[in-house]
Formats: sequence, structure tokens, C-alpha cells
Amino acid sequence: MPADLVARLKKSPLLCDGAMGTLLYSKGVFINRCYDELNLSQPDLIRDIHHEYAKAGAEIVETNTFGANAFRLARHGLGERAHDINVAGAQLAREGTKSFQAWVAGSVGPLGVRIEPLGKTSLEEARAAFRQQIAALKEGGVDLLILETMGYLEELHQAILAAREVDAALPVIAQVTIDEDGNCLDGSSPETFAAKLDAWGADVIGCNCSVGPVAMLEAIERVRRVTERPLSAQPNAGMPRNVEGRNIYLCSPEYMASYARKFVRAGVQVVGGCCGTTPEHIRAMKAALRAGEAKSKSAAASVKPREQAPVQAPPLGQRSRVGAKLAAGDFVTMVEIVPPKGTDASKEIEGARFLKSCGVDAINIPDSPRASARMSNQALSLLIQQQVGIEAVLHYTCRDRNVLGIQSDLLGAGALGIHNLLCITGDPPKLGNYPDATAVFDVDAIGLVNIVHSLNCGLDIGSNPMGGGTAFVIGVGANPGLPNIEEEIRRFEYKVEAGAEYAVTQPVFDLALLERFLKRTEHCRVPVIAGIWPLTSARNAEFMKNELRVSIPDEILVRMARASNADAARAEGIAIAREMLSRLRDVVQGAQISAPFGRYSSATDVLDVLGGSRRASAS
Repeated sequence: MPADLVARLKKSPLLCDGAMGTLLYSKGVFINRCYDELNLSQPDLIRDIHHEYAKAGAEIVETNTFGANAFRLARHGLGERAHDINVAGAQLAREGTKSFQAWVAGSVGPLGVRIEPLGKTSLEEARAAFRQQIAALKEGGVDLLILETMGYLEELHQAILAAREVDAALPVIAQVTIDEDGNCLDGSSPETFAAKLDAWGADVIGCNCSVGPVAMLEAIERVRRVTERPLSAQPNAGMPRNVEGRNIYLCSPEYMASYARKFVRAGVQVVGGCCGTTPEHIRAMKAALRAGEAKSKSAAASVKPREQAPVQAPPLGQRSRVGAKLAAGDFVTMVEIVPPKGTDASKEIEGARFLKSCGVDAINIPDSPRASARMSNQALSLLIQQQVGIEAVLHYTCRDRNVLGIQSDLLGAGALGIHNLLCITGDPPKLGNYPDATAVFDVDAIGLVNIVHSLNCGLDIGSNPMGGGTAFVIGVGANPGLPNIEEEIRRFEYKVEAGAEYAVTQPVFDLALLERFLKRTEHCRVPVIAGIWPLTSARNAEFMKNELRVSIPDEILVRMARASNADAARAEGIAIAREMLSRLRDVVQGAQISAPFGRYSSATDVLDVLGGSRRASAS
């Protein structure tokens, strides 16, 4: 850091400014606007806000560039303007504060996309986007950077790396956003994120946004105990309250000023405000600090948290009976049972009992297929395992849950004894019975596999040790019949790299397609279980081919069309499925048989081709 800034921090705390968005909204700029673009279209407005904060006493003024990265700007059709918006943002902050002694800090927020391992954006792409923004801010003349409102440590790490690549001497304030327990969005505790930011070389470590002064002070006190780096704190003006449809921040300037003193007593050297704070809040905080009522505590002795190595997941063969068969190279059989509509699962439980008597290894339970409203498949999995004694394979989708919900669900499933997973992205709700329903899709199947693999290693989504790991057998989906097979193979490779241990394919009707897929992916070395679907009618075959995009050869369509009645069509569908199973039994390591319309005997009729001992009579 520049010597003058270092000397200033040692002398007394620095006061940062408050919210930009709050003032823009109060001045009539609607929230659907791209606030960063105002640097170009309404520069006087932005310059005046910087001037207001400097006049109120802010010694660090942040540029209006929080969301000015290529990813966020692209949503407004402004991806190509990232350089211009950031340069203008830095220049406007400089112009707005030229009559005052203030440092200009380049504001850099999160990218607004998931990065690996939870998302599709690679670490290199994330770092490149940060590097582009930071280079433009430096060109515009910023004195330092504030990397703020970061919920995921790996993303913040990439931003720090990008800053060092642009200018290793440019001071960096690295701030995370926290919940009321003091944890980042990825679950990292204050002790964990402080230690990592210290190790990554952030010049100042701190928190901003999301919570009010009380929760942030508690987190900062914990941070102070594990690092000697200078600290920063920029809380919201309390938690927002909904008043006639608007979120209003109710903390008074006097209240914020009282906490400014408390932050400094806790060892904070850079204090300011985030959402809801205005020049009035900053003016009151400046007066409180100037009065000398608060003195910084000397830094507590650094106490580094004890590193805890990831636990080793149990061997595949010890996690479940399905895992044991996969590890031994045995042929695995699964039958799909769809959760019921409503709360009565007696038919499904009896079906599972029948399938177990026929020698089926596991029950495969989809997650609200076609995005319709059905019983939770996790609940049905538990009922079947407890009442029937046959293992369930739980489909787990990314559609309805954010990453925290995913982690919570999976920890619960592991505690309940559900150990076999099939990790899939899931159908959008608009494909089902509720077109107005919304989806989450925080991550896709690749990110989901990364999460599960981390849980197996005793690490949460923030890579923080949990003290013990789960024991999931991690499965993924595969579709050998997709027209864009190159993309499917690429994604399959990523899934295996992330930790997938077996795969279940979409229904197979064309053995040549499956064999080509297996040849192209043999380097992945995970067992493949083929999906088998007993067709029920010619219309069913046409639907799967033309609407679900399942590859079905024309000769199979012809065979189904020749069936004289419904019973004949079902018999022909079973015959085709038996032929397919017979042909692929030496090609793959298992079969997952569907039971259309809950006809479980159709599935066992198909499995008869593997040998009579697998089938028991139905009573």
C-alpha cells in the first residue's frame, strides 16, 4: 500500500462513503436501470453523489462500478462497454472529490454468475473478467480497490489474483458479505474467510452489506482474533423493512455513528456504510470519529485456526449395496418408481416389495418427473428403505434449490441413510403442469456433483471442514442419443472429473449409439447403467422420439405401429426392451428399467431375459 495510506491507517481510522444505489433510487432512477451505465449517460448525477459524500466527510469514495463487469453488463446489452464505463466511473469519482482530501476506490462486485466448481464459468474466465474491469479502473486513476459483497471465497480469490496481475502495488480491500451468523454465502466462518484472505494477501480484510451493524460487529470481533491485517466494516443501515411495497432501511444516522465508534474499538481501520446509508449517515459517523470518542484496540495476538485436512470418503464398496456391486463389477438392476400424487404411498411401497422379491437391486426414484407436483422423492426413498429393505437411488435435481438448500438436503439424506444419488440438472417447471412456477438452478449437474463430492470429503460448499463426511455413491445422467454429442461428452467428462462414480443413460433403443458413446468415454472409467423403457404404444414411441428427443430407430416405430391393440402394443414394447437388454448386458454394467404407468410387472418381464432366478411370481 502507498506509504501515505499506510501512515493514515496507523494514525486513525478512515471513513468510507455510503450507498450509491440508495441515492440513485431516491433521485428517481428505477431499479431496472443499469446503474453502472449512468457513468456515461448521466455523469453529472454520479459526480454530484460523489461530491455529496466527500462533503459529508468521506475520506474514501467508491466508484459507481459495482456491477461493471462484462457478465453483468451483458444482461443489459452493454458487455462491450465495460472498459468505457469503468474508466468513466473512476474519472467521475475523482472529479466529484477534487475539492476534498479523499482517496478514490474502484468498486468491484461479484460477477453475477456461478464459477467452478459450482458453475459453468471457469476460474480463468472469472479472473479475466475481473482483470478487464480492474485494468480499466486503474486507467481511470483509482487509488485503491474495494472488492466487495463477495459471498463465495473462490470468486474473491480470483478477483485478488486479477488485481495483482494488473498492478501488484494497488491496495486491495477485500470484503465478504455475511449472514446474521457471520458466515459467507458459501458457509465460510469469520475465522475461515479471514485466514484465507490473509493468506491470499489482501491489504485490508472486512465485511459489507447484507446485515446491520450488530451482526457485522460480532463477525468483525471474530475476524480480529485471527488476523493482524487492517480491517474494514461497511454494514447496511439495519435490516430492510417492507413499508408499502418498498424496502426501507430504518437505522438512524446517530445509531450508525454509535456503531462506527464500536467498530473502531474492535480494531477496524476502515469504516463506512452500505445499503440504506446516505450522506447524513456518513456526516454523523464522521463527527463521532472526529470527536475522538473511540480508540482502536491493539491487534490481538494472531491465532490461526487449526487446519483440518479433508476426510477420506469410504471406499465405494463400503457406502451401499449398490456401491458394492458397482465396485465388484457385478451387473446392477434398478427399476423406476415414480412418487405418488398425494400422501398415500402404499401402491409404491407394495411395488417396491414386489420388485425386491424379483431380485431387483435398487429402486430408482425420480424427482417430480416433468416438473409435476408429487410427493418428495426423498420421503418416498426413506419409506421404501425403511418398510421394504431395498435400497433407493435418489434422483437429486438443481431445479428447486439454491446451493445452501442443496447442502442442507443432502446432509439430511445422508443422516437418514440414503446413500445412492443420481445428480441431474432437472426439467424447467414450465415443461410441467405449473407453467408459472419459477426455478432456481443455482448450479447444474456438474456443480451438484462437486458439492456432493466435497460433502463426501467432509467439506461444505465453502471448502470448510465439517468434522465428518457423507457416504454417497455419486451417479450422473448421460444421453448417448443427443444430436450435439460433442457437448454431451464434454459435460460427461466434467461430471466424472468432479467426482461422478457411475452413470445412468437415457432410454436406449439404438445400440450403435450407445456403443459409440461408450467408446468415446472409455477413458472416464466409470460404470454405465443403460436405461431401458418398455414402450406402451406407437403414440408413446412418437412422443419420446419427437418431443423428448430420445433416439428411436424407424424400425422400432414401425413395429409399434403394427400392434393391433393396446395389449399387443405393450407386449411388443416389452419384447423390444428384452431384446435391447439382451444385446447390451455384456456392454454395460447394469440396467435401469422404467415401469410406465406403474406397471411393475412390465419391468420384471423385461428383466426375465437375465435369468429366471431373478423373477418371483407376483401375488
